Amino acid sequence: MKTHHYIFLSTIAFIVLFYNENVGLNLGILGVLYSILTLIKTPDRNRSKTFFLLFATSILSSLAFAWFGDFSSFLALVVSLLLLSFRSKNKRLKSLFLVPVFVINFFTFFCRVFSFHEWFPKTENSGFWKKMVAFILIPFFFVAVFFGIYATGSDHFANVFNGSELDINLWQIFCLGVLGFFIAFNFFNFVVEKQIYQQNYVLDNEFKTENKMQKPTFSFLDLDSERMGGVISFICLNILLIFFIVTYNYEQFYEISKTTIQLGEETHERVDAVILSIIMAIVVIMLYFKGVFNFDKKARTLKILAKIWLFLNSILIISAAVKNAEYITNMGFTYKKLGVYAFLLLSLIGLVLTIIKIQYKKRNAFLFNSMSWCFYGMVLVCSYINWGGIIISQNMKRPDFAINYHLKSIRFSEKYLLKYAEEKKDIDLKKQVLEKSKLGISSTFLSKVFYYETIQK
Repeated sequence: MKTHHYIFLSTIAFIVLFYNENVGLNLGILGVLYSILTLIKTPDRNRSKTFFLLFATSILSSLAFAWFGDFSSFLALVVSLLLLSFRSKNKRLKSLFLVPVFVINFFTFFCRVFSFHEWFPKTENSGFWKKMVAFILIPFFFVAVFFGIYATGSDHFANVFNGSELDINLWQIFCLGVLGFFIAFNFFNFVVEKQIYQQNYVLDNEFKTENKMQKPTFSFLDLDSERMGGVISFICLNILLIFFIVTYNYEQFYEISKTTIQLGEETHERVDAVILSIIMAIVVIMLYFKGVFNFDKKARTLKILAKIWLFLNSILIISAAVKNAEYITNMGFTYKKLGVYAFLLLSLIGLVLTIIKIQYKKRNAFLFNSMSWCFYGMVLVCSYINWGGIIISQNMKRPDFAINYHLKSIRFSEKYLLKYAEEKKDIDLKKQVLEKSKLGISSTFLSKVFYYETIQK
């Protein structure tokens, strides 16, 4: 199949799946369809291990959205499909260019769509698809547009078809067709500008030969002075961080116990301070090891001090994680507290990658490339797991279990609340849970969210 075949097929599928439907199972089906079509369309030279991994995550993300239908699974589905399409174009193009490439394509859509010679076949023979466009799609487009115009200008004209058996919302089909075509065109026929290819080297992980030359970073400092300045800086920073870790842990674990509200406020403030400290630590490392000192044989002391500083920062992360665990023990699980663990984990991964950068002489771009994939992995994990179920299953064991809060604020918790209602023989709670679950149940198959379909009535 040619590019226009994929575009028209996906547009038709979009109309069929979403006509008179809400977003639900249909988007999951569309995600699977897009994944399979991309796999078929991708040439063998671009079918790398990363491409097949993205194909698998795209399928899994589609299934996750069909099951949950929430924002995290939607985000995972969109990012997975865009990465899959992006990787199918060029396996060597850095994934960080994904956002500018698709943003540019969205804004240039109206220019590119009328460049028929670039995406529509130029053959003397009039094939099936050309006849469909000429005999069906183009006439349908004009009829639909003018039907909408005339219907707004005359009530009698609009009521002509009311009594007919064929009840079709032409305006909805037209809007779905335009939206489906816009998505399919940009997905299967996006263009990577020449400037993007030319700047791809900027995000290379490895240094080039010319970057290994021994020259100072700043023109007003010689290499020895800059190296010694770095050594003194890291000695001071290590001493400062040791004192901070001592006082930080003393305040957390040895001061007089506070109220749960004070404990929560202090936990969030200190976690924010830790994350900001980690980000600044990585920035400082990137400043000193962006070039020359990676290959300076005299910079061994500087590297050791930098690694010690990173190790001390990892101790700070562990301290913050322990404090968050204490907060959970006192107050129970919430989305924010789980989110703290996610940020701390990403921070710890960032420190490990920074040590790898120093040890194996990687460029700063290595950190951005690696952390973007780590963030993507975090999005996938968040979309595949029922965090609401984990929260409520643990909080149910607490004597201060707040039923109303969990009923209103925690998503996908209905199964556990029904179990809790049955154990406590709470008929009113059971009725409330069933009423809430009905809001997620759709009368049509394509709009279903499977999670709510599995709740026993």
